[in-house]
Amino acid sequence: MSEYLLDVQDLKIYFKAKGGHVHAVDGVNFTIKPGEKIAIVGESGCGKSVTALSIMRLIQQPPGEYAGGNIYFEENDLLTFSEREMQKIRGGKIGMIFQDPLNCLNPTMTIGKQIMEGLQIHLKVSKDDAHQRAISLLEQVGIPAPAERFNAYPHQFSGGMRQRVMIAVALACNPKLLIADEPTTALDVTVQAQILELINGVCHEFGTALILITHDLGVVAGMADRVIVMYAGEVMEEASTDEIFSNPRHPYTIGLLASVSRLDEVRQGELRTIEGAPPDLLQPPTGCPFMARCYFARNICRQKPPLDPIAGNAAHRKACWVDTTDPKERAYADRRLQARQAAQKAALSEVANILQGE
Repeated sequence: MSEYLLDVQDLKIYFKAKGGHVHAVDGVNFTIKPGEKIAIVGESGCGKSVTALSIMRLIQQPPGEYAGGNIYFEENDLLTFSEREMQKIRGGKIGMIFQDPLNCLNPTMTIGKQIMEGLQIHLKVSKDDAHQRAISLLEQVGIPAPAERFNAYPHQFSGGMRQRVMIAVALACNPKLLIADEPTTALDVTVQAQILELINGVCHEFGTALILITHDLGVVAGMADRVIVMYAGEVMEEASTDEIFSNPRHPYTIGLLASVSRLDEVRQGELRTIEGAPPDLLQPPTGCPFMARCYFARNICRQKPPLDPIAGNAAHRKACWVDTTDPKERAYADRRLQARQAAQKAALSEVANILQGE
């Protein structure tokens, strides 16, 4: 028996485009245990949402293509399941909270009926039992006057309330795994905190495993047991949440953390940005995908690094040839950064002189 609820192995998702195939997810590996909470982070376009949709087998084919790998859920490879078999998995054993609930909820159905639908399909309960369970779920996710709002339509709810309804739909059948794909997008900070607290509480109460997809490292600090950092469709680093924040080892993770304001540290200067842009995934680089933006980059980075454990900590993995804790490597990276900043300052000064001359 496997100790993992979900085991994603060498997953590759490509999209057919005019110029070839976009390598949206290119060899992703990760696992999640029952009741465990992991976060997948990274900037927009790194493959987080595509990874989530692929687990649910919601990638439209074409243009999407499952180009390789396996997705084992309870030791069964979901990529071998028929659509009919997947319909039993979706909503039943795996629930998903999507980014935009307004587009995901059916505008022509009351929210009560949308919750009841999953209950009747997966749990085979009577209409009366489904009705009572739906009202109970609405109350559980913090919808005021749930019996009255049962017959309301999605457009009659605010963004935060719609997201709560989406959570109720996802949790209706007590799934073993919940996937939350940027569940706080476009919500104000107060509502974000309420939604995240709700998800966290539900997972704790029912022992539900969680995959939280986000680009915000600050969101995962109090939510996840483990963090997976993705870039250009690949996993760059994986470690416990505490380890990622206190001892990041991949240059991309270091760059992400340097761009986030932290309350537990005194800021020494301006927040840094990661200069440049991600690679073209129509023609992905043969080496490290972060090399063009990395101040630690060496010639060896032209070869693709494996995702290997760091010395002394098998649970902390990184895909990087360079030891970023080495003082010599840090000094090398600082010199490159300072040279880049000096060049930028000189270029701005030259532009200013030209404009003054005009």
